[in-house]
Amino acid sequence: MRGTRYPEEFKIQAVKQVTEGGYKIKDVAERLGITTKSLHNWINKFGSPTHQHTTIDSQQDEIRKLKAELRRVTEERNILKEAAVYFAGESKKSTRS
Repeated sequence: MRGTRYPEEFKIQAVKQVTEGGYKIKDVAERLGITTKSLHNWINKFGSPTHQHTTIDSQQDEIRKLKAELRRVTEERNILKEAAVYFAGESKKSTRS
């Protein structure tokens, strides 16, 4: 038989007491009437959101920079292609004279 089901908000608040409040896991678990194992599981699931957000933000920044660089390099390539076509045409003109 399974134990008591707790709402997600309850779990998040319990995790915040440990991660943000600085309380010990054992103390929070005893105060809330839950097992330390449950609280550990909740911390693994809901804890450290700032680290996750920081990672996501840095990845999004890198993607944004890479897209800008790709756009710039693509424009440079297109300019060089046009220049190559132009100079190839000029080269043909000068050999015919």
